[in-house]
Amino acid sequence: MEPQHRIGTREEWLAASKALLVEEKAYTRAGDELARKRRALPWVKVEKTYVFETPQGPRTLADLFGGRSQLIVYHFMFGPDWEEGCFGCSFVSDHMDGILTHLEHHDVSYVAVSRGPFAKIEAFKKRMGWKFPWVSSNESDFNFDYHVSFTSDEIASKKGFYNFTEQDVGIDELPGHSVFYKDAAGNVYHTYSTYGRGGEQFLGAYAHLDVTPKGREEKKNMGEWLKHHDRYEEKVSGCAACSS
Repeated sequence: MEPQHRIGTREEWLAASKALLVEEKAYTRAGDELARKRRALPWVKVEKTYVFETPQGPRTLADLFGGRSQLIVYHFMFGPDWEEGCFGCSFVSDHMDGILTHLEHHDVSYVAVSRGPFAKIEAFKKRMGWKFPWVSSNESDFNFDYHVSFTSDEIASKKGFYNFTEQDVGIDELPGHSVFYKDAAGNVYHTYSTYGRGGEQFLGAYAHLDVTPKGREEKKNMGEWLKHHDRYEEKVSGCAACSS
C-alpha cells in the first residue's frame, strides 16, 4: 500500500526541514550527553574467573581483550539446546564484520558470547558467513551473572532479573551488550551494560530505515519482518542498472 502523505512545495519542505533540524541537533547533543554519562558510571572489578571455549582453546575474560584495553561483549541468544542463533541477534551481528577493524584500531576488541556448545556456534557462524570472534560460555556462570540467561525456576516463577528489573522473562536467553576495561596490571572492570531496546543503538540498518517514508513498519517488534539473512524468499542483488 502506498503511504498517504501531504504533498507540499519545495519552499514548504525547506521550511519544515529547517525546523526539524533544530530538533535533530538537540537530539544529537542529548545523545552526546548520554554517552558522557555512560563513561562516568562507576566501574565494578570482576573478581570471578570466567573461562570460555574458543578456537584457541580455553580462554579467560581477560584473554578475550586480545592485547587491547577495552572489550565489548555481545550477549548473543544461543542456548545450550538451541539448533541455531536468534534471528534478532543475527541481525545485530550482520553489522559487525565491516566495522571490526575500525574498533580494533581504536583499542576496542569485540566478541559475541553464547551458552551454546562451541561446535554449534562454529557451524552457525560458518552458515551465516561471519568472521567476528564468537565464544562459548557454557562451562561458566558468565551469562547468568550478567543477567542474559535464566534458570527454569526463574522462568516458571516469572522472576528473572533483566534490564535492571525483576520481570517475566519467558525464555532462557535474552540479548544484551556489556563493556569491560582492563588496566595495565591486568585487572578487569565491568563498565556498562545495556539490554532490550538499548541494543538498537548498535543497529545501522534501523538508522537507515528510520529516515525512509515507511520507516520500520513494525507494530510491535522486529519479529514481524526480520529473518536470518539466508532465509529471505527473494535474494536482493542491488539495482538493475548496476547489474545489466
